[in-house]
Amino acid sequence: MAIEVYLIFNGNCREAIEFYKEAFNTEPPQIMTFGESPQNPDYPLPDEAKDLIMHAKLTISGNTVMFSDTFPNSTVEVGSNISLALVSKDIHEIKTAYEKLKEDGKIGMELQETFWSKCYGQVTDKFGVTWQLSYEEGKKI
Repeated sequence: MAIEVYLIFNGNCREAIEFYKEAFNTEPPQIMTFGESPQNPDYPLPDEAKDLIMHAKLTISGNTVMFSDTFPNSTVEVGSNISLALVSKDIHEIKTAYEKLKEDGKIGMELQETFWSKCYGQVTDKFGVTWQLSYEEGKKI
């Protein structure tokens, strides 16, 4: 199990990743754009979203820091653009934590299977901390 920092940007994620890569002299980042993700024909991806970062990772001093852009027409405020990601190989741990965190909290995304995880959800707990919970089977991105 790991708890990792997730930073969200308003369209300048690629610039931020390059900045942190140089600042911390890291290996090249793993990057996936919205355009590279599986597409749902019922919800066509706007052209302005295709090159935005859907998910990226840098290893900084042995720790994973994850990044993404927010979707077009959505914004995040500086200061509220950080969430914590619980990444675990124990699906029971993911489900138990999610159930507890959602008590008096706000669900951003119900636990569900996605193309990147068999069990992923997002919740802001009653203290205003946003959590992403993800079951990991050893995939890198």
